[in-house]
Amino acid sequence: MSTSEPANPLLKIYGVPFSQPVRAVMWLMLYKQTPFDMVLTNPGSKGDNGSRHPDFLAKNPAGTIPTIEEPDTGFVLAEAHAIMCYLCNKYGWTDVYPEDPQQRGRVDWYLNFHHRNVRDASLGLVAPKIRKDLNIPEAMQQSAKNTLTKALKALDQHWLAGNPYLTGEQLSLADFAAYVEIGQLRPEFTNVYDFSPFPRVQEWLNTMSTVQGHDDIHVVLAELGDISIEPPSMEAIKNANKKALQTLGGKLANMT
Repeated sequence: MSTSEPANPLLKIYGVPFSQPVRAVMWLMLYKQTPFDMVLTNPGSKGDNGSRHPDFLAKNPAGTIPTIEEPDTGFVLAEAHAIMCYLCNKYGWTDVYPEDPQQRGRVDWYLNFHHRNVRDASLGLVAPKIRKDLNIPEAMQQSAKNTLTKALKALDQHWLAGNPYLTGEQLSLADFAAYVEIGQLRPEFTNVYDFSPFPRVQEWLNTMSTVQGHDDIHVVLAELGDISIEPPSMEAIKNANKKALQTLGGKLANMT
C-alpha cells in the first residue's frame, strides 16, 4: 500500500482491517512509525485474495490472518502475538516488550491468557452479528460472553489494580492485544457490551484511546458503527474495510 519503492522492501502484512489480531499488529507498526505493505487477504475465502487460496496456504497452511512476510528474506510468520514479539525482538522495541525477564514474563503471561479468555469477546459478541455464515450456536455465544465477563473481572481486580496498563506503568504488547478485542465493544464502536461493572477497565479503555495510531487503526469500527440492534449488511462491512484501507494508505504514504 506504499506509494513509493523503498530501498528495502516493506514488511508485508496479510489480512483485513476488521480482523482484531490484524489490527493489533498494524497498530504496533503505526505506533512505532514503521511502514509496511498491507496485502488485502479475506479470511476463509478460496478466491485470489483469500486465506484459503493455494498460494496463501503455501505460506501459512493454517490459512489464518494476520500473516507477515519479509520480501527480502522470504521469512513468513503467523499468529498475531508471535508476530508482535518477533517484531519487537527484531527491531529492539523494548519499550513495549521489556528486556527485564520478569517484566517480559508478565507480558507473555497476558498474551497466553488472552486466547481462551479475552479473545472470546469476538466469538460471543461480534462474530455472531458479522459472520452469520458461521452459524455460531447460542449456547456457544453465551459461554463466550460468560468467559469474557470473568476475564474482564480479572483485568479489573488484578491486572489493572494499581497501574494504568495491564502489566505495569508502561504500555506493552499486552495492551495492544487486549484493546483490539475489548475496545471493539465500546459504545462508540459496536456497542454490544456494558462496561459499567468494571471501572478500571473503563479507565484503561479511555487511556488506550489516546495511544498513537488508535484512531487510524479503528476507522473500520467507527465507520461500521453500532451493531447492537441491527446486524450490518455485507455491503456495510465491505465499505468499512475500504474506508479503513484508504485511511491506512494515506497514513503509510506519509511514512515512506
